Amino acid sequence: MPMWQASQLMLDEDAVLRGQGMDPLVIRQRKPKLLEVAQFAMQEGPEFLVPQVLFQKLKVQAVRHEQIILENGKKLSGSLVASHLGPAEYVVLLLCTVGERIDEHMSNVMKEDVLYGLALDGVGSAAVEALANAACKYFEDEAAEMGWKSSIPLSPGMVGWDVGDGQPEIFNILDGAEVGVELLSHAVMQPRKSLTMVIGFGPEMNLAGKTCDLCAMNETCRYKDHYEPD
Repeated sequence: MPMWQASQLMLDEDAVLRGQGMDPLVIRQRKPKLLEVAQFAMQEGPEFLVPQVLFQKLKVQAVRHEQIILENGKKLSGSLVASHLGPAEYVVLLLCTVGERIDEHMSNVMKEDVLYGLALDGVGSAAVEALANAACKYFEDEAAEMGWKSSIPLSPGMVGWDVGDGQPEIFNILDGAEVGVELLSHAVMQPRKSLTMVIGFGPEMNLAGKTCDLCAMNETCRYKDHYEPD
């Protein structure tokens, strides 16, 4: 199955703080010690990252009863995927992971230094997000060269795409074992720092909407401003 490699992951202290569920602006103003810990984790953490992206590009054969039928006979189900991917000529399914070493190191560090362990966890979260963003941009740029448009990236768990339905369907298409990712019960992935996404491409794609609009945490998320497009 095809693999995509990122040349470099773009990480900074703010991304690491957000990966811990913190507001970077507040931390910089009120808790500089946490910023120092995040900066130190950024220096050590990357050596424990093993970024990999497994992907599959498939033509859309039909849309039926809120299902996207793909060329290999597999399907993606849900109102979200049907409405956003229905006009697509093809879709790209992606499984992004930074591996289990960062989780293992974080767990060991947590026994002695909780703050630093949390910062390393933030490095892992920031890294897999950066990896996913880089992979999305690559395929979006590839489609743009053809004069085609792309949908926003969709992930199981968004409003209209139940994670219990979406994750098994994606893993039925992508062999997670190729990048060391396993789908556990309750649709949880192992290693934890892993993401799945689907993007639709075609000349008739509708670019309206933002990923944040479809997030189940849209009403309470403190980071929406960060993810708003310029």
